[in-house]
Amino acid sequence: MGVDTGSSSSLQFEDFLPSMARKLGVEGLMQELCKGFQLLMDPRTCKITFQSLKKNAASLGLGELRDDELSEMMREGDLDGDGMLDQMEFCILMVRLSPELMEEESHRMFQYY
Repeated sequence: MGVDTGSSSSLQFEDFLPSMARKLGVEGLMQELCKGFQLLMDPRTCKITFQSLKKNAASLGLGELRDDELSEMMREGDLDGDGMLDQMEFCILMVRLSPELMEEESHRMFQYY
């Protein structure tokens, strides 16, 4: 995932999830997100911590992110306020960072109505 480090206050990620979803299908995409979580998590806590994210981010193409950008990702994804990301929070964060994927899914849902 590339990052646009423009003047915007929130991070802008190059959005690969829609193409992955089209190529892999929903089940395949979920498996890939789970693999990504496994790469980033701290094996002691089985959650993604700031330290584990910083240490392992390069393996997912996020090595160029600054500490404040990594912290922002953690804050944005931490739904239960424990300072870490569990697998569900990580998957939700990845989908939320993918507006194109959300748009495609909403169009698909409304086609049936």
